[in-house]
Formats: sequence, structure tokens, C-alpha cells
Amino acid sequence: MTADWKACLSILDRYTIIQQLQASLPADKRNDAIAAEQHAFQHSSSKDEYDTAVDEASRIALCTALARKGGSDTTQTGITIGSYHNCRPVAEGVTSEVYRSDSHALKVITALRVLEPHNPQREASVLTELHALQPPPDHIVRLITTFRDQESRYVLAFPYHSLTLDAVLSQRNPSVLPPTTDVARIFEDILHGLAFIHKHGILHRDIKPSAILLDSPSGPALISDFGTVWHPRLSAHSEPASDKILDIGTGPYRAPEVLFAHKAYGAPVDMWATGVMLAEAITSPPRPPFESRSAHEDGNQLGLILSIVKTLGTPTEETWPEAKDFRVSPFELWTMFPQRTWEEILPHVHAPFRYLVAGLLRFESRDRMTAEEASNSFHFSS
Repeated sequence: MTADWKACLSILDRYTIIQQLQASLPADKRNDAIAAEQHAFQHSSSKDEYDTAVDEASRIALCTALARKGGSDTTQTGITIGSYHNCRPVAEGVTSEVYRSDSHALKVITALRVLEPHNPQREASVLTELHALQPPPDHIVRLITTFRDQESRYVLAFPYHSLTLDAVLSQRNPSVLPPTTDVARIFEDILHGLAFIHKHGILHRDIKPSAILLDSPSGPALISDFGTVWHPRLSAHSEPASDKILDIGTGPYRAPEVLFAHKAYGAPVDMWATGVMLAEAITSPPRPPFESRSAHEDGNQLGLILSIVKTLGTPTEETWPEAKDFRVSPFELWTMFPQRTWEEILPHVHAPFRYLVAGLLRFESRDRMTAEEASNSFHFSS
């Protein structure tokens, strides 16, 4: 049996695998790919075992490369923030900067004036409330504490996680499809996290790859970045449920109902963003199915709308009935673009993933899969 599977694996097949391993290694370590492949070939008793060993070698290499990129150099001298020492910058956003201090991540609010929908105090309150529930959520980032630093800036402290989904996607070999098991584990965690917050009436409103924290390229995954979260009680005064703020979401992950000024949106905005993110994760090279300019460029919103209808086809009153009541009508703006099948949109992906994306990226928000439906109906092991 051992000889059979090895005989069927050609030299060209093995060379292709070595090239894929080399692509995931830093330049000074690429010669290690040959040794890693040879070790897998010699010590595996089946093709499945060989594939698993090669995947594991690639995963370890990716972790090493990302750790280097992520600023793991502990010899670098950082700054002091509150009682946390040697804090080094790792990320920045619209209103904040994120620092790493050993095993902690510090989100420092740097904006002099934070405007809705951004609200770090509400972010802290929501996370505290969620983790006080029994049982607490497994896939929502845990808030350790909040404090004011030496400059009176508001700071939120979290456990540090070495990776984000955004970092993993950016480091992936663009010519190779990702391991389906890795994508499945990550999105199963994301769906469970979203199902938990939606069950309590909470909307994240900024789901994107950089908001998904990981400890390895295969998970586990945690949802973070609750800076624009909507809470049915804590947000009621500033944002009634039927009159929510429209300036939410990031780039291509924004839902169509928000683009057409529908202020009574709900949890489906998070599900649309998850569908876009999943489509990005399962394509090679990884890219969202819709294009969006930078938020500060003119026409960024119109460009995203046009990209969505070009990709999915122009919606009609039959396919998007809720839009008949929108303040801005989507039905008379463009030339009709034909409907496309999901096999045309995502041709070379694992069929169960395509099924899930199709269930999430629907114009009619009431027809989109909920997080619970998606996690219950989609068999990630298939």
C-alpha cells in the first residue's frame, strides 16, 4: 500500500508541493522546504498522511513568518502605558492605536473627539456584559480592564493574539487555495460568535478580516473590534432601532441596505459582511467579490453599489421587495446587469463554501441566513 501511493506521486507533483512550501517561507529559509517535503514523503504511510504533514509544515512556516512580521522582537524598547511596560505599536484604526505589551493588547483611544457610531465606553460595557453571561461566549474577545493613561487617554486592555485573519490572508500563497479545514474552523467560530451576540440583540457592524483574531492560521477565532457596536439598550438614546447611523462597516464588507440609506437595518448587515469575508478567504488570490475605493475617495459608495450589482445582477422588486420602502430606490439607477450563478461567481471553490456564501450574500436581508442557521445547516467537514 505504501509503495502504491508513493509510486503514483510524480516528481512533478512533489516539485510543485516544494514550490508551494517555499512560497510560504521567508527568503532565508526556503531551502528548508525540500527537507520538509522529503521528511513527509519518507515518514508517511498514506497519501492523506503525506498531505497532512505537508499542510502542517506550511502552517508552521506561515506562523513563523507572521510572528516575525508582527513585531515579536522583544529586544525593541517600547513605551509605558499606564502600568504596562515595553508597549510596541501593532495596529491603528480611525480612532485608536493598538499596542502589544507582553501577553496584553492595549487599544488606546487617540481621537480627541470620538463621534458616533464610535464609542469605546459602549464597547467596554458590551464586552463586560457579554462575558458576565453564563456560559460566557467562547468566540468573543475578552476585555481585561479599562483605564486612563498618563495622557488621560481611554485604554481598553485585552489578551494579546498573534494573528488576524487579514494577516493570514495577506501572507497566503496567492496561487494556492487554502486548506478547507482551516477555513471551516475559523468561520465556524465566527458564526458561533455572531449567533451569540445576535441572540442578545447586539449588532457588531464592522465585521472584516482585521477584526478576527487568531492564535494560528487554523484558529481558534475570536471576534474583536466592537468600537461601533449597537446594543438595544445602551444605544437606544443615540440610535433608536429604526433610525440607526448609516456610517458603519468597512469598504467592500458594507451591506446593500445600508448603502441605500435603510436605517432600520439589523443583524443581516453582519451576515452580509461575513459572506463577503468568506468569499475572500476561499478564493485564490484572496480578494472580496466586490470592489470598494478608500472611504475618503469620492464615489466610494457608488462604486461599491455598482460592483455589487455587476457581480450579482441588478436587483428587482421581486428579488429585493424590502427595498421598495427604502428612502433611496435601487431599481432605476443603472442598465440591467444579468443575474449570474454562484458557479460563475466562485468557480473553483469547495461546493459547501459556495452554498454558504450564496445564502449570505442575498439582497433581501430577510432571506439571508442567520448566524445560527448558517452554523447549523452548513456541514464544515464536508
